[in-house]
Amino acid sequence: MNTEYQTSVHALHERQSRRKSGPSVLVFLFVWIILIGTGILGAIWYSGKIKQSITLEVGQQTSQQITAMQNGYEAQLKQLEAQFKGDIAKLQGKVDALNELLEFSKDNASNKTDNSNKLFTQLSEVKKQLNELKKDLDVLK
Repeated sequence: MNTEYQTSVHALHERQSRRKSGPSVLVFLFVWIILIGTGILGAIWYSGKIKQSITLEVGQQTSQQITAMQNGYEAQLKQLEAQFKGDIAKLQGKVDALNELLEFSKDNASNKTDNSNKLFTQLSEVKKQLNELKKDLDVLK
């Protein structure tokens, strides 16, 4: 049989055990919340570091690709410029030849053959000089 004293001691003991378990649950919850918070903060910090690293790598790759493209375009432009200069020089030669032909045709169409025909006049002068050189050569022999 339980006495009233034993019952009150037993009730007091239960209260004390409840009080002891109460703070341990609070400590457990507090530690658990701190661990979860630390994990979240660590994940945020790590993802920031990875984001910064990836951004830096992508920036470097983009810069390298842009430089390579610029070099390629510059090389193509230089090649095209050289090709165009050659084509222009050829075309200029053809234009000059055509101008000479037109000038010769214009001179021949005129009534004044000796005065207006520049090419004929120049050929005459060359023939005269050639004849003079032949005479000088004959004298030297």
